[in-house]
Amino acid sequence: MTTATLTITPLHVPAALDADDAGEFLAYAELNRRICDEEAGIPELAPSAAEMLPAWLETADTLHTGFVARRDGVPVGMVTIDFPQEEGARTAVFDLLVAAEHWGRGVEQALLSYAENEARARGRSILQTWTLHRAIESDRMLIPVTGWGRIPANPLSEFYLDSGLSLEQVERNSELDLRRDPEPLRRALADAQRAAGDDYRTIAWLLPTPPELRDGYAAVLSRLSTDAPSGDLEIDEEKWDAERVVRRDRQLTGGGQMVSVAAVEHVPSGRIVAYNELLIGPDRAGVTHQFGTLVLNEHRGHRLGTIVKCANLLRWRELTPDSPRVSTFNAEENRPMLDINEAIGFVAVSYAGAWQKAL
Repeated sequence: MTTATLTITPLHVPAALDADDAGEFLAYAELNRRICDEEAGIPELAPSAAEMLPAWLETADTLHTGFVARRDGVPVGMVTIDFPQEEGARTAVFDLLVAAEHWGRGVEQALLSYAENEARARGRSILQTWTLHRAIESDRMLIPVTGWGRIPANPLSEFYLDSGLSLEQVERNSELDLRRDPEPLRRALADAQRAAGDDYRTIAWLLPTPPELRDGYAAVLSRLSTDAPSGDLEIDEEKWDAERVVRRDRQLTGGGQMVSVAAVEHVPSGRIVAYNELLIGPDRAGVTHQFGTLVLNEHRGHRLGTIVKCANLLRWRELTPDSPRVSTFNAEENRPMLDINEAIGFVAVSYAGAWQKAL
C-alpha cells in the first residue's frame, strides 16, 4: 500500500534475536518502549523484544501480525494486529505506534486504515485497542461507556474519537513498592485465610506448570475471558486445555522471564478457584508485572483475592529481592480488586483506555 511517499509493508519476525534479520523486530520493541514513555512516562510498561518473540512465533492461540510504515524508505510508524484463533472469533486487537515527531502527517490515518482492512480480510467485525495516559488532570477528561474512571485526552485518543472508536473502559495502572515493610501483607494474608476457612488452601508454583496442575490451571484461565469486568467490550471466549497451558508457559518464560503463580484450591472439589501471576524479565532487578488475577464468580466473597495477591507478593520478595516494585492494571469498575490493592499499598501511576469499533 502506498500513500504519496508512504509505504506500508509487513513487519519481519526473525527466528531468533541474534539472527541477521532481527533488526526490524528489535526496532519494533524499541518503538513500543518509546511510545510508553511518551504517553505515560513509564517505558518499562513495554516488554522487551526477547519477551515478545516467543509469542510471535507461536500461532496456535493468537496470530500476531505487524506492519511498518516508511516515508521515502525511513520508518515513521508501525501497527501490530493480534487475531485470537478461537473458532468464531470476531475481534482484532491492534496497537498503533507513531512517535510524536511523526504525528499529524497522515501516518496514523494510513496505519489505522490498514489495520481495519486487515481485520476485514480475516473476517473480523470488531476492532479493539488501548491507549496509555498519565495520572494527571487536564482541560479535557474522557469518561468511558462504563461511567467508571476517566482519562486525560491526548492526540491518540482524540484521533480515535474522530475515527469512530468508542472509549469503552478505563483501567488503573497501580504500583506497589516491594521494599516496604512486608508485615501488613502478612497480616492481611493471615486475616483472609482465617475468613476463608478450611475449605480453601493456598498452593504456588513457578512456570512451567507442573503436569498435575495443568488441567486445573487451564480451567481457571479459561474463565478470565468471561469473569473479568469488561464493560461492553466484545470478548472472544477462550478455550483452554493442558496443551494450551504448556504453550503459554513456553511463551511467558521463553525470553528468560520468571513467573510465579499463587492459587487457591477449593478443598471439597479439588478445583483451582483463584489465582495470581507475577512476572519479571531476565533482569531480576527490573520492574515486576502482575499478569492475570481472578477469583471465580461462584467463589467470591471469601477474600480469596487478598489471599492470592498477598501470598504471591510475599513469595516474590524471596524470589526476586532486587525487584523494586510491582505494576498492575485493573478495570476502574472492579472495585473489589482495587480495594484489595489500595489496602495493601498499591498507588495509581497511570491509566489506560480501552477502545472499540464495529467494522
